[in-house]
Amino acid sequence: MASKQEYGIPYTPLPSSQPSQTVILLTPYRRNRRTSFLRNLRCSLLFTAAILLLSAAVYFLYPSDPDINVSRIQLNHIRVLDSLKPALDLSFSLTIKVRNRDFFSLDYDSLVVSIGYRGRELGLVKSQGGHLRARDSSYVNATLELDGLEVVHDVIYLIGDLAKGVVPFDTIAQVKGDLGVLLFHIPIQGKVSCEVYVNVNNQKVTHQDCHPQV
Repeated sequence: MASKQEYGIPYTPLPSSQPSQTVILLTPYRRNRRTSFLRNLRCSLLFTAAILLLSAAVYFLYPSDPDINVSRIQLNHIRVLDSLKPALDLSFSLTIKVRNRDFFSLDYDSLVVSIGYRGRELGLVKSQGGHLRARDSSYVNATLELDGLEVVHDVIYLIGDLAKGVVPFDTIAQVKGDLGVLLFHIPIQGKVSCEVYVNVNNQKVTHQDCHPQV
């Protein structure tokens, strides 16, 4: 047989030894289902706890109006001066409780107490303001007097109530002020209204019903 050199084809002999190669086989990693479940549960609990803490902070730190309560209503006197054109001499003594529900101090400008008859205001009294610390309460005394006030409207109803011996009155106590939150002053107010029934004969309050107004 003729060799490859006879046909003019170059021939290079193969190397006696080839370089070694390293082959690394990667096996697929299977995540542990229990570990994954615990990790997801931990993330959910942390997220829920963060939401609860944020909600609690908003609930406790969000500014709210003060609580206004009428602790005492006392009738000092009531007199009718003229039976044809009824005019009233009326005097009430009230004790108002103002409670600051917030975690910040409260400065209120004044306490205004008004009295009315069948939805119409007859008169009012205004007391000085004050300062309340966080979560603190204060009692304010007020005396409301009407001297010879002629009742123009609802005269017929007033005559009928005087004949029955019981006259219903409306009282409203209102506080306006500013709540000091850091460097800000947030205006707030509180109001409470009462229905007061007065016995003309024994000069006493027979019934009172108070409720806050929003």
